[in-house]
Amino acid sequence: MRDLLSNCQMVHLGRVEVSGTTPATSAYVDLQGYDAATLIVTTNAVTDAGTASGFTITLQESDDTTAAGAGTVATTDTVDGANALTVTSDDDDNVVVGGLSYLGGKRYIGISVTGTTGSAAFVSIIAHLGRPYEAPTTYVGTAVART
Repeated sequence: MRDLLSNCQMVHLGRVEVSGTTPATSAYVDLQGYDAATLIVTTNAVTDAGTASGFTITLQESDDTTAAGAGTVATTDTVDGANALTVTSDDDDNVVVGGLSYLGGKRYIGISVTGTTGSAAFVSIIAHLGRPYEAPTTYVGTAVART
């Protein structure tokens, strides 16, 4: 069996508050030095997912750390064309919603969450970076603030 601990890095990108239709964003993870990245999305408390369409978590990318530089990742730059996840149930407390894997060429990725009328929830994001250029790696990494 191979040692995964020395060959990946985990970065907590924050706890994002979903409140109505106002978009909220996570911090970024810096992909420099890695060839694989997956963002794992978990819910904390879901007080109200909102209307039937709930709230949507969208994968974003950027060349720099500015919030203005962020854009939605094209489906061609993801695994299986998945660049978004949706939560529609008020009972989805403390569950793994899913993962979004990035194949693009930008240096920074994060997420944006957009709710519907009445949406109220907290979402946490963990970045799992793999295929490091150099190993062993530091297992726990640091998020990069959007400016």
